[in-house]
Amino acid sequence: MKIVSVNVGIPREVLWKGITVKTAIFKEPTQGPVMIDKLNLAGDRQADLAVHGGEEKAVYAYPVEHYAYWRQELPDVPFSWGMFGENLTTEGVREGGLCIGDSLKIGSAVLMVTQPRMPCYKLALRFDRDDMITRFLVSGRIGFYFSVVKAGQLNAGQEIEIVGRDPHRVTVADICSLYLGTTPKKDLLERAVDTDALPRHWKAELLQRARMNQETT
Repeated sequence: MKIVSVNVGIPREVLWKGITVKTAIFKEPTQGPVMIDKLNLAGDRQADLAVHGGEEKAVYAYPVEHYAYWRQELPDVPFSWGMFGENLTTEGVREGGLCIGDSLKIGSAVLMVTQPRMPCYKLALRFDRDDMITRFLVSGRIGFYFSVVKAGQLNAGQEIEIVGRDPHRVTVADICSLYLGTTPKKDLLERAVDTDALPRHWKAELLQRARMNQETT
């Protein structure tokens, strides 16, 4: 398990569908050690702090293994690391293997898995495709957010070490399946809402969706 690329970017204004949008989804690989603190990587910022960033979404990671799938699905798109707005392009860690609350050591930093990524319209903007959000969610290739347990430096090429496992064993993929209603398992839902590292708004959303599913069955 390792970091393939560390990607950063600052907000910029782009024209999309006739309107000017401010976004930081355009990330570029950076060279050399990068400092990471509770809210950001050095050289990285978020455009809309109401829905992006914060301590529970300080770092976004996306598995390099997913790039092969997207290159096949979207052969006309020129891909480069950071294409999905990720800060860390990772190798060897996937949504089905990482659990909410797991702790990972990279370089001198320690990160904790907090939640999957739910894309906003800026992913559609990045790919210039109106169907990109749906394709992204249905694919299950969504990536994951980290909070920063210990600030430090990290670098492309460094190994990822899992140093702590959450006892509830709820994977990032589990949260996505609960959200989409494809896994209506009561025991999984209970474990998810009992997981301390899962943000409160996620717990409320999953409980609400579970109630809605019960009402329609």
